[in-house]
Amino acid sequence: MTKPKQSQVMKPATAALKLDIYLPATPQEFQESLVSREDLDELQRNPPQWLSDLRRDGPHPRNVVAARLRISNSGLARGGITEPLTTAQIAALVADPPEWLVAERATHAEVQREQRRLQERRESGEPAAKPAKPAKAAKPAARRKTPAGRGGRTARR
Repeated sequence: MTKPKQSQVMKPATAALKLDIYLPATPQEFQESLVSREDLDELQRNPPQWLSDLRRDGPHPRNVVAARLRISNSGLARGGITEPLTTAQIAALVADPPEWLVAERATHAEVQREQRRLQERRESGEPAAKPAKPAKAAKPAARRKTPAGRGGRTARR
Protein backbone atom coordinates (compact mmCIF):
# COMPACT_ATOMS: atom_id res chain seq x y z
CA MET A 1 0.00 0.00 0.00
CA THR A 2 1.43 3.38 -0.96
CA LYS A 3 0.99 6.56 0.99
CA PRO A 4 -1.02 9.33 -0.62
CA LYS A 5 1.29 11.93 -2.08
CA GLN A 6 1.48 15.06 0.04
CA SER A 7 1.48 18.41 -1.62
CA GLN A 8 4.68 20.40 -1.35
CA VAL A 9 4.23 23.66 0.55
CA MET A 10 6.27 26.85 0.65
CA LYS A 11 6.58 29.84 2.90
CA PRO A 12 4.64 32.97 1.96
CA ALA A 13 7.91 34.78 1.13
CA THR A 14 8.79 32.10 -1.43
CA ALA A 15 5.31 32.22 -2.95
CA ALA A 16 5.47 36.03 -3.15
CA LEU A 17 8.83 35.78 -4.90
CA LYS A 18 7.40 33.33 -7.44
CA LEU A 19 4.38 35.59 -7.98
CA ASP A 20 6.59 38.71 -8.34
CA ILE A 21 4.73 40.57 -5.60
CA TYR A 22 5.82 42.51 -2.53
CA LEU A 23 4.97 40.35 0.50
CA PRO A 24 4.19 43.13 3.04
CA ALA A 25 1.53 44.48 0.65
CA THR A 26 -0.34 41.15 0.52
CA PRO A 27 -3.36 40.34 2.72
CA GLN A 28 -2.60 39.15 6.24
CA GLU A 29 -4.02 35.65 5.62
CA PHE A 30 -1.56 35.20 2.70
CA GLN A 31 1.35 36.33 4.87
CA GLU A 32 0.49 33.92 7.69
CA SER A 33 -0.25 30.70 5.80
CA LEU A 34 1.81 28.16 3.92
CA VAL A 35 1.12 27.97 0.19
CA SER A 36 0.94 24.64 -1.62
CA ARG A 37 2.10 24.18 -5.20
CA GLU A 38 -1.52 23.68 -6.24
CA ASP A 39 -2.53 26.94 -4.52
CA LEU A 40 0.31 28.78 -6.25
CA ASP A 41 -0.69 27.37 -9.64
CA GLU A 42 -4.30 28.43 -8.99
CA LEU A 43 -3.18 31.95 -7.99
CA GLN A 44 -1.26 32.21 -11.25
CA ARG A 45 -4.10 30.86 -13.40
CA ASN A 46 -6.96 32.73 -11.70
CA PRO A 47 -5.55 35.60 -9.65
CA PRO A 48 -7.87 37.04 -6.99
CA GLN A 49 -8.66 40.76 -7.08
CA TRP A 50 -6.00 41.67 -4.48
CA LEU A 51 -3.30 39.95 -6.57
CA SER A 52 -4.41 41.66 -9.79
CA ASP A 53 -4.45 45.05 -8.03
CA LEU A 54 -1.04 44.44 -6.49
CA ARG A 55 0.50 43.43 -9.81
CA ARG A 56 -1.05 46.43 -11.59
CA ASP A 57 -0.55 49.20 -9.01
CA GLY A 58 2.20 47.97 -6.69
CA PRO A 59 4.11 48.42 -4.53
CA HIS A 60 6.49 46.24 -6.50
CA PRO A 61 9.52 44.27 -5.27
CA ARG A 62 13.03 45.29 -6.33
CA ASN A 63 13.32 42.84 -9.23
CA VAL A 64 10.08 44.11 -10.79
CA VAL A 65 11.07 47.77 -10.28
CA ALA A 66 14.46 47.11 -11.88
CA ALA A 67 12.89 45.28 -14.82
CA ARG A 68 10.36 48.05 -15.45
CA LEU A 69 13.12 50.67 -15.34
CA ARG A 70 15.28 48.46 -17.62
CA ILE A 71 18.21 48.38 -15.21
CA SER A 72 19.80 45.79 -12.93
CA ASN A 73 19.02 45.30 -9.24
CA SER A 74 22.51 46.59 -8.47
CA GLY A 75 21.85 49.69 -10.58
CA LEU A 76 18.72 50.27 -8.54
CA ALA A 77 20.80 50.22 -5.36
CA ARG A 78 23.44 52.51 -6.88
CA GLY A 79 20.64 54.92 -7.76
CA GLY A 80 19.59 55.04 -4.12
CA ILE A 81 16.26 53.23 -4.57
CA THR A 82 15.92 50.97 -1.54
CA GLU A 83 12.16 50.97 -1.00
CA PRO A 84 9.52 49.29 -3.17
CA LEU A 85 7.93 51.60 -5.72
CA THR A 86 4.39 51.83 -7.03
CA THR A 87 3.51 51.83 -10.70
CA ALA A 88 2.89 55.60 -10.55
CA GLN A 89 6.35 56.23 -9.04
CA ILE A 90 7.99 54.07 -11.71
CA ALA A 91 6.08 55.92 -14.45
CA ALA A 92 7.26 59.25 -13.01
CA LEU A 93 10.89 58.07 -13.12
CA VAL A 94 10.49 56.85 -16.70
CA ALA A 95 8.81 60.09 -17.80
CA ASP A 96 11.56 62.29 -16.36
CA PRO A 97 14.63 60.04 -15.91
CA PRO A 98 17.29 61.30 -13.51
CA GLU A 99 20.94 61.19 -14.55
CA TRP A 100 21.69 58.00 -12.64
CA LEU A 101 18.83 56.17 -14.42
CA VAL A 102 20.11 57.18 -17.88
CA ALA A 103 23.63 55.98 -16.96
CA GLU A 104 22.35 52.70 -15.46
CA ARG A 105 20.22 51.98 -18.54
CA ALA A 106 23.26 52.44 -20.77
CA THR A 107 25.34 50.16 -18.54
CA HIS A 108 22.60 47.53 -18.41
CA ALA A 109 22.13 47.63 -22.20
CA GLU A 110 25.87 47.18 -22.73
CA VAL A 111 25.98 44.19 -20.37
CA GLN A 112 23.04 42.59 -22.18
CA ARG A 113 24.70 43.15 -25.57
CA GLU A 114 27.86 41.47 -24.31
CA GLN A 115 25.87 38.54 -22.91
CA ARG A 116 24.09 38.09 -26.26
CA ARG A 117 27.41 38.22 -28.10
CA LEU A 118 28.88 35.53 -25.84
CA GLN A 119 25.75 33.39 -26.18
CA GLU A 120 25.93 33.61 -29.98
CA ARG A 121 29.59 32.68 -29.84
CA ARG A 122 28.79 29.61 -27.71
CA GLU A 123 25.97 28.58 -30.04
CA SER A 124 28.13 28.89 -33.14
CA GLY A 125 30.74 26.61 -31.60
CA GLU A 126 33.46 29.23 -31.76
CA PRO A 127 35.94 28.62 -28.96
CA ALA A 128 35.93 31.28 -26.31
CA ALA A 129 39.12 33.18 -25.76
CA LYS A 130 40.92 31.77 -22.78
CA PRO A 131 41.76 34.31 -20.12
CA ALA A 132 45.46 34.86 -19.59
CA LYS A 133 46.83 32.92 -16.66
CA PRO A 134 48.09 35.11 -13.87
CA ALA A 135 51.80 34.91 -13.18
CA LYS A 136 52.60 32.48 -10.41
CA ALA A 137 53.90 34.07 -7.27
CA ALA A 138 57.01 32.59 -5.70
CA LYS A 139 56.07 30.22 -2.92
CA PRO A 140 57.50 31.06 0.48
CA ALA A 141 59.98 28.56 1.86
CA ALA A 142 58.23 25.82 3.77
CA ARG A 143 58.60 26.06 7.51
CA ARG A 144 58.94 23.06 9.67
CA LYS A 145 56.27 22.84 12.30
CA THR A 146 57.51 22.39 15.81
CA PRO A 147 55.70 20.53 18.54
CA ALA A 148 53.92 22.84 20.93
CA GLY A 149 55.55 23.51 24.28
CA ARG A 150 59.13 22.59 23.36
CA GLY A 151 60.52 26.04 22.76
CA GLY A 152 60.76 25.64 19.05
CA ARG A 153 63.44 22.94 19.11
CA THR A 154 63.06 19.24 19.35
CA ALA A 155 65.25 17.32 21.70
CA ARG A 156 67.66 14.80 20.24
CA ARG A 157 67.51 11.31 21.55
